[in-house]
Amino acid sequence: MIRTYINAFQIGIIAGMRSMMAPAFVSYKLSHASTKPLTNSKLHFLVSPKATMALELMAGGELIGDKLPSAPDRIAQPQIWGRIASGALCGAALTEANKQSVGYGAILGALGAAAGSFAFFHLRHWLTHEKDVPDTLVALAEDALAIGAGLVLIEGQGIG
Repeated sequence: MIRTYINAFQIGIIAGMRSMMAPAFVSYKLSHASTKPLTNSKLHFLVSPKATMALELMAGGELIGDKLPSAPDRIAQPQIWGRIASGALCGAALTEANKQSVGYGAILGALGAAAGSFAFFHLRHWLTHEKDVPDTLVALAEDALAIGAGLVLIEGQGIG
C-alpha cells in the first residue's frame, strides 16, 4: 500500500520535470495491462491506445519545445498549474489501478509535481547560470533522467 503512494509522489516528480511524459508513461502502462484497470473510472480514458499515442506525441513535442529559447519557465503561471494537474492525474490513476485511495494518490502526485517543478527549475538555473553548463546540455540530461526514472517507475508497477 505505501509503495503505491510513494509511486504516486514519484510520478508527480516526473510530471514536474516534463508535464506530458508522466501521463504518457501511465497511459502506456495502463493500456498494455493484461487486465483492464480503471474499467468503471472517470480516468478510464487513460487505458485507450489512442490516448496513449496522443500523450506520447505531446510528450515528444514537449521535449522539443523545452529547448526553445521562448519556452516559459515551468514555475511560471499557468505552466506550474498544468504540471500539478498532470501529477495529480497520474497519481490518481496509479493509485486507483492499484485499488488504493484516488484522493491520496492525486494529492501525492500534485505534491510531487510541485516539488519536481521547483527542484528541477532551480537545479537547471544553478547549473546554467552559476556553473556555466550549456542549457541545452542540462535540458538533455534532464530529459534522460525523466525518461529513465519514468521507465523504471512505470515498469515496477504491479498493474496487470
